[in-house]
Amino acid sequence: MTDLTRIKPPAGLKEMNEDLMAQQRRGTLGFDLPVLTVPGRRTGTPRHTPLTVLERDGQRFVLGGFPGADWIRNVRAAGRGTLTVGDVVERVRLVELDPAEAKPVLREWPATTPDGVQMMLDAGVVTDTTPDALEAVAGICPVFRVEAE
Repeated sequence: MTDLTRIKPPAGLKEMNEDLMAQQRRGTLGFDLPVLTVPGRRTGTPRHTPLTVLERDGQRFVLGGFPGADWIRNVRAAGRGTLTVGDVVERVRLVELDPAEAKPVLREWPATTPDGVQMMLDAGVVTDTTPDALEAVAGICPVFRVEAE
């Protein structure tokens, strides 16, 4: 059986993210792409990751859809960074939810970003693109609450 905690993002996702961020810098993207910046856990060099931000009950959340992704380890090490949306740069703290707290947030993810959930399915992280399938990865795929500092 595959160890889900070691599943890394699919090949090509890094290049796709870099392309999205380049389009945003040029002003040709057509929407504001949230970009999380945290220091690298080994070098301290700022690492930029575009993410979907789910707003729920006045709170914001991000999902580590590929548990082996470097940005997750960087967030766990740093606990804080910046979230940039358009021209707004906000200092944030990232608080990892326990699995019970994460379940209701995970259930909303398929409606929030169906393409992202499809990538998780294709990579073998989830068994389906349903709310039940996302809830089942609570404790495997981390959910972080984004708090303003």
